[in-house]
Amino acid sequence: MSEPSDEQDDMQHYLVCGTEDCQKKGQFYCNACHQPLCEQCRDEHVKNPDTKFHEIVLYRHRKKQLPVEKCKLHPTRNVDIFCKECKIPLCSKCSTTEEHQGHKFDDLEEIYAEKYALEQGELSKIQKYFLPTTQSLKSYIKEEATQIRKIMESIRTSMKAEAKSLKNLVDEVTSENIENTHTMEKSLLEMLKSQETTYDDYIAYLGKMSDEFQQYLSLTNQKLLFSETLTIKTIPETTKPVLPVFTGGKFSKDDISKLLGRVNVPNTEPEKRKIQPMEAESTHMKSSEKQLEQSKEKSDVKKTLSLSSSVTKVREYSVPGIKSALHVSVDQSGRLWVGDNKGNLVQTDLQGNLLQKIQTSGRYEGYHTATQDGDLIYSDKDKRVIFRITPDRRITEFIKTGDWSPVSVHSSRINGDILVGMIKDREDKVTRYSKAGKEIQNIQRDNQGQELYEYPHYITENINGDICTSDCNKRAVVVVNKSGHHRFSYTGQGSLFLPYGICTDVLGHILVCDCYSNIVHLLDQDGGFLSVILSPQQGIKYPRGVYVDEENNLYVGQAVNTTLTVYKYLQ
Repeated sequence: MSEPSDEQDDMQHYLVCGTEDCQKKGQFYCNACHQPLCEQCRDEHVKNPDTKFHEIVLYRHRKKQLPVEKCKLHPTRNVDIFCKECKIPLCSKCSTTEEHQGHKFDDLEEIYAEKYALEQGELSKIQKYFLPTTQSLKSYIKEEATQIRKIMESIRTSMKAEAKSLKNLVDEVTSENIENTHTMEKSLLEMLKSQETTYDDYIAYLGKMSDEFQQYLSLTNQKLLFSETLTIKTIPETTKPVLPVFTGGKFSKDDISKLLGRVNVPNTEPEKRKIQPMEAESTHMKSSEKQLEQSKEKSDVKKTLSLSSSVTKVREYSVPGIKSALHVSVDQSGRLWVGDNKGNLVQTDLQGNLLQKIQTSGRYEGYHTATQDGDLIYSDKDKRVIFRITPDRRITEFIKTGDWSPVSVHSSRINGDILVGMIKDREDKVTRYSKAGKEIQNIQRDNQGQELYEYPHYITENINGDICTSDCNKRAVVVVNKSGHHRFSYTGQGSLFLPYGICTDVLGHILVCDCYSNIVHLLDQDGGFLSVILSPQQGIKYPRGVYVDEENNLYVGQAVNTTLTVYKYLQ
């Protein structure tokens, strides 16, 4: 049976203080005595002259006690030191023998504790990195297997449709050819009938001539001498019909295959599955206790949050330097970034004072986003570049997007990845970049090979990793999971739906502006409609941009003015 991990030890209810008759929680540990201590016993341990120099640490940082092993030469003694020259464990009495005279020794318990820590670290890597990473890769394989089955079934359906189409064409051509033979037969028979009539007329003519000759021959010879000499018309010439000949089609199985199409696996190098580097996971595993406590606090807050029965206006900002408020970002300092349909991107403080203004190519898109590092990223679809603005107002090129024009951008709150909605000619896609700007994923088609997007002009990410895209041309909110597989598309509630600004909250809700009805829809994590959270009745006329900050405040920007309104809708 394997030894429980530190985390498991910490959770055991029997970890009580090792001091006799003390039943308090043993949250500390004496590495010299190898026993847990409560806070009070620890203090007494430190004050006691016999134990005041003992090393006392938090229980989870304790040194593991060396397993007891008796010396073979001195059975009453334990093996507890290590001879560095001989590379063997010994007891203290062995170290005094002539054989080890002058040798250097190490504390075997220290070596054991160090080795134990290393092995525990490796075990932790298996549990926290190698196993979950491998399981994640395995889950991708299952998803891809499902995708392959769907794609192959779609291909088979297409093949049958192609074959049916070709068969219909073959039947049509065969029917036309058969009809043509009937027409040709009729024409040839009519020609022969005409020739038959010609010979019938000639035979009748010959009969008439025969009668006339008989009449002449019956007269006296003298009469015959003076009569006109009769001449016989030549036999009419006719032509033989040119008989039709059927020439069979010259085709092979390969020709049919070309007509029907073939299924081929592209002759390209298979793309290696992306494995999260150990360094990144190691950094994640070394998160400080403070960060873990903050994460726990957020989790506890999430458990207590729920939708309010009503939406309450908290405050309003009048944003200078813009024509409208179509997209909103809030950076780590709480300062606002707002963009309009003229490409004006401004930053203001909490009092509404203009801090900086930048001219971009952005229009009716979610073209800027605040990052975890305190920067702001914005896309320039004309220059095909994504720029970064640092807190010291320095602007640098961050990502070049090649032939694709970036229209929308979002920085993940989960891992800092950058999600970009892009267009090119009649193609559209969503690309994922690492926080360092390295391209790691492209999402363009669903499991059936159909295009997912038509104009992904606003984009965000949900708490489960779903990528939620507002697509005005498709008139839908298109949602895929973190692997890029299509989950669902939300198309409104019956009337025309023109989605604009989109965001998510800590409960996994999706909030999206409807440009047609001028309302804000509230959806659950799976695309189920929950309610109209904002409408003209709440004082919002033309909502276009939405954003939920870390304090669960909902910011709403409008198309007709520069007012940014903040609401509370969670309690």
